[in-house]
Amino acid sequence: EVQLVESGGGSVQARGSLRLSCTASGFTFDDSDMGWYRQAPGNECELVSRISSDGITVYAGSVQGRFTISRDNAKNTVYLQMNSLRPEDTANYYCAADPVDYVRPYCSGGPSGWGQGTQVTVSS
Repeated sequence: EVQLVESGGGSVQARGSLRLSCTASGFTFDDSDMGWYRQAPGNECELVSRISSDGITVYAGSVQGRFTISRDNAKNTVYLQMNSLRPEDTANYYCAADPVDYVRPYCSGGPSGWGQGTQVTVSS
């Protein structure tokens, strides 16, 4: 069974930083692409960033240059370093295994495995 456990969310002021972590189990992490999505109330679930099994990264335009995704295969963990945070980054952030869509109605279901989410709140 795929299990993904996120941590590191919280409340921060604008221009602050947070680092999210997602620890995986139940599948071959080394061979899997991983991603971070986010969903704010009333919005769709959007892909923030993804990293392939061989380390190739992709970012949404809104976070390019501010967020950095990385992975540690020895720890079965994927990270999202978030710098220069803005109020519009406020959302529930989800880790996903084998991310497929760039946008989807909810951060759950489909072929990807999902974590339970961690809340990020950025105040102005």
